[in-house]
Amino acid sequence: MTRTPTNPPAQQYVDGKLGAASSGETYAILNPATGQEIGRAPDSTAEDMNAAIAAARRAFDETDWSTDVAFRIRCLRQLHQALLDDVDALRELTTAEVGAPAFLVAGPQLDAPIETLKWATDLAERHEWEQDLGVGVTMGVSSRRTVRKEAVGVVAAITPWNFPNQINLAKIGPALAAGNTVVLKPAPDTPWVAAELGRLVAEHTDIPAGVFNVVTPRSNEVAALLAEDPRVDLVSFTGSTNTGRGIMAAAAPSLKKVFLELGGKSAAIVLDDADIAAAASMAAFSVAVHAGQGCALTTRLLVPRASYDGAVESAAATMASLGAGDPADPGTICGPVISAVQRDRILGYLALAEEEGGTFATGGDVAVKEGDLAGGFWVQPTVIAGLGNTAQVAREEIFGPVLTVIAHDGDDDAVRLANDSPYGLSGSVESGSLERAKSVAARIRTGTIGVNGGQWFGPDAPFGGYKQSGLGREMGVAGFEEYLETKLIAEPA
Repeated sequence: MTRTPTNPPAQQYVDGKLGAASSGETYAILNPATGQEIGRAPDSTAEDMNAAIAAARRAFDETDWSTDVAFRIRCLRQLHQALLDDVDALRELTTAEVGAPAFLVAGPQLDAPIETLKWATDLAERHEWEQDLGVGVTMGVSSRRTVRKEAVGVVAAITPWNFPNQINLAKIGPALAAGNTVVLKPAPDTPWVAAELGRLVAEHTDIPAGVFNVVTPRSNEVAALLAEDPRVDLVSFTGSTNTGRGIMAAAAPSLKKVFLELGGKSAAIVLDDADIAAAASMAAFSVAVHAGQGCALTTRLLVPRASYDGAVESAAATMASLGAGDPADPGTICGPVISAVQRDRILGYLALAEEEGGTFATGGDVAVKEGDLAGGFWVQPTVIAGLGNTAQVAREEIFGPVLTVIAHDGDDDAVRLANDSPYGLSGSVESGSLERAKSVAARIRTGTIGVNGGQWFGPDAPFGGYKQSGLGREMGVAGFEEYLETKLIAEPA
């Protein structure tokens, strides 16, 4: 299998220019399946960040990007076509840099996000930018009122490493389509796919200089400038809840808008009239996908107490059969985790599960590999049994291929357990009765939920969470409107 991408070297993109960091410094990009260096990224400096913010501010304030809808649509369709033309190389890069299994790259890791950009562009074309409220009378004065939707301004898009293409495009697509200018700051584990967006914009579109910028700092202090800088009008962040809190605090002095898509510890609820073995197997499969590195994955499996042992056995059998394999192999479901740091973090949680009295029905350790995969970052798909909902591994986001199976005592108890979490991002309910499943789903405090296998992901579907899973929505009309301000204009009638 190919291990080294053929894409051009990663460069930052600032004020219409591709290039190196101002310091000339770079850092290694690793293939998580092998642990080997596959490229280097510019280690953008505070000077580079300042230049990117200044360019975005200038492009918003001094060009007609924010007001010329037709031009924006034309430019974004150029970018969409460039992504389609380059999709094979982007697939190869995504598997190598992200460790994403090939089957997932053909879906939500790449192909689906490219169509999300098209959807946002089409929405901008048909969006009602002005609405006539008619004539109103206030203190004897008749006025005609018009509601106008306008771009927020300069958007800082800060994205994680787990689904970088999807989240990069879910942010920059609607932000640019709405008329904003953007500074994209990807995670330092996956800077290359973001750098490719900058290159495609530079080489294949008419997007003006400064409208879109990509900076790839490794330093958290440099990244933090985006939240602190008063020239930035909105921070759109996807990542951990702890980092989200920091961004809110840093953004508070300038009262800039903040969109946060944060962590999750979602529950897969199986009711007593469901096919419990099948539901447990499906829950295990979903947590193994991309080594469990998804914020919306249902990492708690809630099953009837009387069927607990059988559910654990079914989940463990599925996890064990999947294993962890080469992401370049078309049959792989669970690939590597992104880094040694993440691997060690997961192993720390597995040790904690044992300390809390849990047992491993399968997994529980590193997955040993040979050959060029020996240096990769591997964790065995794991099922934890014997713990309740108060266990730390049942309450905190592990972000690995780890499923905790918890017993419930009926529908009301299942709802209580599902809601007994600081998070509220996703979930699922399985029942032999659709109406019963929908009734339970309606009581779950979460932003998305699947019923009897229903899939909620789509470019037109808003995604986000309750409680500590975030603020606002991404994708769909609601996600587009996160990047708009509302202005009311009144004139004499």
